Amino acid sequence: MNQPLIHRFSSRTHRLDRTLLTEYLQQARRYHRIAGYFTSSLFEIAAEYLEGIEDIRIVCNSDVRSEDVKVAKVHESKLLGRLNTMPVEAEVLLNKPRYQWLYQFLNRHPNAIRVAPDDFCGFVHGKAGVIELRDGRQIGFIGSMNETRSGWQEHYEIVWADESPEGIAWIQAEFDALWAKAVPLPRVIVQEMGRRAHRVEIQIEDDETDQENLAPAALVESPMYREGLSLEPWQRAFVAECIKHLRWHGVVRLLIADEVGLGKTLSLGTAMLALTLLHEQEVTQGRANGRRRPIVIFAPATLTEQWQTEMIDKLGLACARWSSQKKVWLDPEGRAISPSGPEQIVRCPLRIGIISTGLIIQPTREKELLSHVNFEVLILDESHKARTKRGLGKDAGEPNALLHFMIEAAGRSKHVLIATATPIQTEVDDLWDQLRILHQGDGRFVLGSDFSPWQYSQEAVPVITGREQIDDEEIAWRFLRSPLPPLESSDESDFRRVMHEIRGELGIKDREFDITAPIVKLPRAVRDDIEDLLDREREGMRFFQRHNPVVRHVVLRKRKVLEEAGLLQRVGVDLHPNQELSRDPNAFAILFRRRALRTDEAFDSAYEAADAFGRAYGQSGKKAGFMKNLLKQRLCSSWVAGLNTARKLLEGQAMEDESEYESDQILDISSAEQEALQALISALEQMQGEDPKLKAVKHYLVQENWRQHGCIIFSQYYDTAAWVAEQLAALFPDQLIGLYAGAGKSALFRGPQDRNSAERKTLKTLVEEQAIKIMVATDAACEGLNLQRLGTLINIDLPWNPTRLEQRIGRIKRFGQTRPNVDMLNLVYQDTVDETIYERLSERMRDRFDLFGSLPDTIEDEWIENIEILDEKLDEYINAQKRVNGFDIRYNANLDAAEDEWRNCAKVLSRQSVDTLMRNGW
Repeated sequence: MNQPLIHRFSSRTHRLDRTLLTEYLQQARRYHRIAGYFTSSLFEIAAEYLEGIEDIRIVCNSDVRSEDVKVAKVHESKLLGRLNTMPVEAEVLLNKPRYQWLYQFLNRHPNAIRVAPDDFCGFVHGKAGVIELRDGRQIGFIGSMNETRSGWQEHYEIVWADESPEGIAWIQAEFDALWAKAVPLPRVIVQEMGRRAHRVEIQIEDDETDQENLAPAALVESPMYREGLSLEPWQRAFVAECIKHLRWHGVVRLLIADEVGLGKTLSLGTAMLALTLLHEQEVTQGRANGRRRPIVIFAPATLTEQWQTEMIDKLGLACARWSSQKKVWLDPEGRAISPSGPEQIVRCPLRIGIISTGLIIQPTREKELLSHVNFEVLILDESHKARTKRGLGKDAGEPNALLHFMIEAAGRSKHVLIATATPIQTEVDDLWDQLRILHQGDGRFVLGSDFSPWQYSQEAVPVITGREQIDDEEIAWRFLRSPLPPLESSDESDFRRVMHEIRGELGIKDREFDITAPIVKLPRAVRDDIEDLLDREREGMRFFQRHNPVVRHVVLRKRKVLEEAGLLQRVGVDLHPNQELSRDPNAFAILFRRRALRTDEAFDSAYEAADAFGRAYGQSGKKAGFMKNLLKQRLCSSWVAGLNTARKLLEGQAMEDESEYESDQILDISSAEQEALQALISALEQMQGEDPKLKAVKHYLVQENWRQHGCIIFSQYYDTAAWVAEQLAALFPDQLIGLYAGAGKSALFRGPQDRNSAERKTLKTLVEEQAIKIMVATDAACEGLNLQRLGTLINIDLPWNPTRLEQRIGRIKRFGQTRPNVDMLNLVYQDTVDETIYERLSERMRDRFDLFGSLPDTIEDEWIENIEILDEKLDEYINAQKRVNGFDIRYNANLDAAEDEWRNCAKVLSRQSVDTLMRNGW
């Protein structure tokens, strides 16, 4: 009796693409296959044999874990990121036919491919499959060969083919087990195959790319999209809003006021890129002036590095950052790329320059030089700091230095985009300072003519808030006619019809928005239509609550609305310290008194000395007001930061503020201040045992088991962050500890002795692969960091900027977080100003979903000195967010959770051309 044959093939002795397997594939009706990674070359050679097979199932590696599969976006982004490991430009050009065939195959066989989670099977190294012929015969095979050109024709491969029932059954059982655990190939992968199959690279000057598609063409292969991420719907909608305003007015004047954590930086950066490319397209096509003007981003000192990091890491845009201390332009790695000197600030070597608003607050040489520069795009972050002076002094009612400068700079700028994180419903009057910036120069349409009631907040605010209803026809016409709303600024059909009637009857052109004619010039029928329109309510709001310059030029979206719409993952936050949530209440009581850490006499003496230094400095009448509280803030971060700061001050070193101001002056320390510094240093040098904050960090990582979930530890000061990383490396010598900091300061630790420099991208990858379970980070880097792999967060210090807390928790409270609730520990020392602030904040943090986005951006000094005012201000901000307003109707109605159409953009703008354009200096 003949035994079933085992066929042995080696690429050394056979052409593997001409063996028994290919003969079987040509006659097959069923093909089940365990393959390697899913790549575009999966069927490179075997494709021709698969056309007629009815039942095709292939299971692949994925680099995806089971928890990723639970969250579709993470699952998709991991697979897309894997596909993009090779440079797409050359790879697609070389293999376009392959993509075309694969796209067609996947559309015909949408369920043919599944991917297996790594934690179930690890790397699928074994390759095997079963082929069943139309006549019922079967063959199983095992080997190292994939269906790729290299696998079939080039590499050394071995394959055993087995026709025995036992061998076939065994291979089928292995396949079935993997198939059962695997998940379908996401649709976005199929879409990416289609995009590559039709990909065409275009240049900026090409006529075929319209306004709406230019931004997708520039960004679809940016670092963010190559990593499998994408812009959120509201971020893409902001870019679309900019394009609308460009079409209406020829220039863009917008304030984005989205709540904290919704990615305003990326919204602004993408809009900036789109506007720049559109201007360049007009120049190359001869439709605009050929001058290339500078692009500038003004932001508080703490945010300049975040801006630079986000632009290069996400959008692939190289930006230069001005160093106020060194007087040079720096690249994203902190390297000087210009000569030194104040005059270099107007000679930025790149198209985009990032400058601290601290230079504008102080009377600096750089400020004087910048006052003569004309900008293509001007971006101002934290714009609410540009405002009219309050109070009763002689300067009350006058613009502060930042507002004065920005009003003038906006007048010299084509496009002006500004951003605030402050809830704007609390002090609606403050908006008029922002609108005055937008109204300058080419933006004279924002508030209408000099006689328009919109120019005056005391007239406009009661109308916008609904406190006053306008029933008089003449008064209503004053509000409506200047500025007359653009026809397309609303989806309300009656609104569009009436605006069309007004323009037609009075002969108003599309880009004219100021009507001087009285209402009696309109026919009675049109006046009746206007009256009906003004009387009609929507969602409880009258016409001027829905249609006004504020709603048109301010974009505001709320986290809660986006969560309820399913656009934003809703993740709870459990706040600590909380004895009720502690595993060991006794250990908790040793560490904490209520919500604050217990301290010893040495620390208390040091804090008294820091307070004495601040009082002495405040009484001296010196400039650089941030110094009054700087020592106290750094001591509240850690004893290390406090000690380092005190020593620098005594040595007369220049102090660099890490808040919103800039100061590079050598401070003249008085005898009283010197005495306080020496007392602080002496007290800290006598501290016994471990710092209380370090004890608490160890307790939560070990006793509370936060290390298992992964932990990100934030500090606003590099001194503190580096110290914590070093201490944890000694505590966990067998683990990698990451330090994610500013340019050139990121590092990896293993044990107390080993420290290596590390790129930010490397650290993010190691967290994603779960090789790093503990990451320490500074605020300078937190904006561009997505760490949903980690489930807990420790704030080693409390920034006197509550929105920073929201930015920090946003690193893990984001899509891809598999824990329904994440844990956040806030550490403050007892009997310090930090404890006072945190007590007030924590009372309002009980609603784990609604708080974020509802806090003021900064805790003012006078609030701290009067607890009743602090309570009142916090409640004001929180309550303001609960009101429905015209922003909710205008900017949330058209948002949906549909797929990112930008990702399907097949006409791709050459990355090289974009990079070349952005490397044109000022």
